[in-house]
Amino acid sequence: MKEYVSHTDTNAIQQLKSILFSHLQKAGKRPVAIVCIGTDRSTGDSLGPLVGSKLSGLDLKKLHVYGTLSDPVHAVNLKEKLAEIEQAHKHPFIVAVDACLGRVKSVGSFQIGDGPLKPGAEKKKKELPEVGDIHINGIVNVSGFMEYFVLQNTRLHLVMSMANTLSESLSHIDQMDWTREKAGLSSPLFKISLEEYKKKDHLISRWSL
Repeated sequence: MKEYVSHTDTNAIQQLKSILFSHLQKAGKRPVAIVCIGTDRSTGDSLGPLVGSKLSGLDLKKLHVYGTLSDPVHAVNLKEKLAEIEQAHKHPFIVAVDACLGRVKSVGSFQIGDGPLKPGAEKKKKELPEVGDIHINGIVNVSGFMEYFVLQNTRLHLVMSMANTLSESLSHIDQMDWTREKAGLSSPLFKISLEEYKKKDHLISRWSL
């Protein structure tokens, strides 16, 4: 089941915190790596590196962050970076963060789900490895037409706002013990199933560089 949170919701940070906490409980005592995918060469695709840069500036105790503006994780070096992560951490639990395009009403929302995401434009998807035990997709613009151009011309304000929300949520998660604690909020209060989301015409089309 995929879960959705709009960054404009007044309690978006708490929603993300609760949902992510629930997913991280599956990690147990495995080291957790936040892999922020993207590049600052494209405004829309800079969501991942922005989140990574904001997190890397904090004194995180539990989360290991990969993918920043200065040292991005993208299509060219993805395989190399994943090998580096596997070497640095024994059996890591990977949280993949990436930008994507979707329907008009879904722009500005986060999509969180179990399993990996498949980064890259359609023509590159077969060449790139899947990433993540769980994934977070940030829907930054509308899909369907000239998607490469659309991603490049996404508003920076939206991407920055989404990066602020997600990075703050993850910073709170870093202070929690997901191997023992209970979430501060009851996650079911904020869970939206894929079926419910479809009814609201928020069906997602994943696509990112």
